[in-house]
Amino acid sequence: MPSPPPPRLFGRIVCRVDHLAHDVTGPEDAPVLVLGGSLGTTRAMWQPQLDALARTHRVLRFDHLGHGASPVPAGPYRIEQLGERVLLLLDELGLARVSYAGLSLGGMVGMWLAAHHPERVARLTLICTSAYLPPAEGWHQRAATVRERGTASLVEAVVARWFTPGFPTRHPDVVEPLVAGLRAIPDEGYAGCCEAIATMDLRPVLSRITAPTTVIAGADDPATPPEHADLLAAGIPGARRATIPGARHLPNVERADAVTALMLEHL
Repeated sequence: MPSPPPPRLFGRIVCRVDHLAHDVTGPEDAPVLVLGGSLGTTRAMWQPQLDALARTHRVLRFDHLGHGASPVPAGPYRIEQLGERVLLLLDELGLARVSYAGLSLGGMVGMWLAAHHPERVARLTLICTSAYLPPAEGWHQRAATVRERGTASLVEAVVARWFTPGFPTRHPDVVEPLVAGLRAIPDEGYAGCCEAIATMDLRPVLSRITAPTTVIAGADDPATPPEHADLLAAGIPGARRATIPGARHLPNVERADAVTALMLEHL
């Protein structure tokens, strides 16, 4: 058998090739901000925020397990598995304590990290996410559909959840790259993450989160409606709550300036 490839180098830190795909932008001596994206996206979804955040922070964007250029093990996955992969990446990069912002699945991973490893998370921003998202049968059915027909079969339904009506037509230059990214997500990776959401229930551990937290909802989000943000704000001690009007599940794209402003204010 051929020998495994040598590890890649991140500065003076050795990164194993089976770790999450990632990139880093911003001043080397700035505090680190980690960005976790939505189900069905890559780290490119944070492009609307990148320039502004990277002026004051060292921004680490990553692809979830099974997404983008990250490894794609056979599913099902679990939320703790996704969180542990992020933790391994932080360890390998020598990052003891970071701020974290996550949207949808990225927020779920962020809550797991902040609840189980509170010493690692300095500040937490949760966008259009949930601690518990039943029914499980729906997620298992979506996983089965993707394994049978591919992520391309979800495009119409997903875009309708991501954006308010008319936005994709008015802004094809913004939406089309995200659609192309969704089509390119490995089917097994997407399905495995669906199964992680199906079995996830973070409600019992919300009170363990000690990082100052801002919870942001899209006013018209059908995937994680505003009442999910209400539950998070009530369960996380001292959490601040905000709503973005005129936005569905990807407000960081549809209402980029408003989301960026809230993130910067919290940081």
